[in-house]
Parts: sequence; C-alpha cells; structure tokens
Amino acid sequence: MTDIHDLTVTELAAAIGRKELSPVQITAHYLDRTDRLNADVGAFFTVTAELATSQAAEAEKAVTQARDPAELPPLTGIPIPIKDLNMVAGVRQTLGSLVYADNVPAIDDHVSAALRAAGAVLTGKTATPEFGLPCYTETAVGPPARTPWDLSRSAGGSSGGAAAAVAAGLAPAAQGSDGGGSIRIPSSVCGLFGLKPSRGRISGGPLVPDLAGLVSEGPLARSGRRRGAAARRDDRQPAGRHVHPAAAPVRGDLRRLRVAAARPAADRADPAAPDRGRGRAPGLRGRLRGRQPVAGQPGA
Repeated sequence: MTDIHDLTVTELAAAIGRKELSPVQITAHYLDRTDRLNADVGAFFTVTAELATSQAAEAEKAVTQARDPAELPPLTGIPIPIKDLNMVAGVRQTLGSLVYADNVPAIDDHVSAALRAAGAVLTGKTATPEFGLPCYTETAVGPPARTPWDLSRSAGGSSGGAAAAVAAGLAPAAQGSDGGGSIRIPSSVCGLFGLKPSRGRISGGPLVPDLAGLVSEGPLARSGRRRGAAARRDDRQPAGRHVHPAAAPVRGDLRRLRVAAARPAADRADPAAPDRGRGRAPGLRGRLRGRQPVAGQPGA
C-alpha cells in the first residue's frame, strides 16, 4: 500500500473525496513524520499541531456532511504549511530573525486566509532565512534547512524550509514566496516542482514589505498537478506600479515567440559535459521558429 506521504495533493484530495482517507488520519500522519524528522531537515520553525488537529476535525466533518465531494473547497483536509514570512493569526511569525522571536500577528495575511478558505490544514510555519534575503536557509531561530536527498547540503532559500518539508514527506505541498529565486532555487535543489506566479495573481497583502515589487506568493509540490487554492488574480493585491495581471495562456502560432534558455553552468565549466537542455520540450520546439545563440553566451 502506498504511504500517505507518497501521495500528491491531487491524489490526497481524491482519496478524501472517496472517503478512503480522512483529513484527521492524513494530518496525524504528517504531524508524526514532522515530529520524527524535522530536527534532521530543519523544515519547520513552528509546528501548529493543535491548530492542525482542530482544522482536520472540521474538514472531516465537512466531508462527512457533503452531498457531493466536488462541492468541497479544493484543499479540504490537505496539510499545507506556511512560510514564516507570512502571517497566521495567533501563530508566531519570526521572519527568520531572533528580533521577532516573540512576534505573534493578530490576523491572517491574504495568502493564509485564502488557504484557510480553500480548506487547507495549516500544520506550521516553515523555515526561512533572516527576512527572506539569502538564497540559503540558516538562522539562529532553528536548525538549517537541508535537502533530504543529502543532509550535508542546503535546501536553498528563501523558501528552504518549505522545500525541505515537501521533499522529506512532511507535507504534500507548501506555500512559499519568490522574488529572485526563493521558490525556484529550493525546488531545484530538493527535486520539486515550484512556481513563481505572475506578479499580482496572488495577493501578498495586507503588508507590502517588498518595495521592489518582485515578490510573488506561490506553491512548492512534488507534482506539477496542483490544486491551487489561490491560482487566480486577487483584487486585494496592494496597489502599486509593479502589480502585473496574470498572463493569458499562449495559444496558436508561436513562431513569433522567443524563448531564452541559459546553458547550464556545469556545461560551461566542462566542455565535455552533455548539453542537458537539448531535447527538452519536444512539443514546443516544433512550433518555434528556430534556435539562435544569445550574445554573450557560449557559442554566440
């Protein structure tokens, strides 16, 4: 039988809808794994076991009473931890700094509120470097975030705790945020799927800490097939000149579309290394005009 932590978000949601697994059972499984493994991977600063257990019980009641599982919120009973740069009412928010070790917000921010509304079970706050600035997650608040594939190596940052949690099977997916790679870097080094949505698609309000306007809230998961709780434009996004609408799907003739792909650094350092980009996206390649080197890149 497949272990609960080997199931994707989509598979867990389907199992809950069919009443093969219960939210209480799923949440207890992840909390137990977190209790046993968190010290090794440094995924969580704060575990909210009491809150999660209560939310799981509410989700289970909703599933039992639902006439049609399709009418339930999309993340009903699914454990989703929150990055410790975000606010969850009544739960410590350190921002990765001892300066805020005792900071407890009174309200949810828009991301946490959206996940609650989608039925998610909030299992805790994941590790982040101080104020989310470095691309590694090592702070005085908790143990360093490590990729479970090799505990001698970093899980990246700034969503390093989120990536470590998902890769180690402490959560099926996690919320993160990304300005300069903070979802994409941890996803890469932990072998996950990470998405930085278009700016303005998911509100980061009510606070506006990112003065450059680069940060987007997004998910990390073990599969690209996610049931997004807030995968839509949110009109509560704080106004500002950097807010962009979500990009529309690209359809039809793509011959005028230009796609840039950086040659991997390892290839540049070792000319004998294979071109790992060759052969990717075969379905897209035939619809593009051709392949041209970019000025300044090897081979240009």
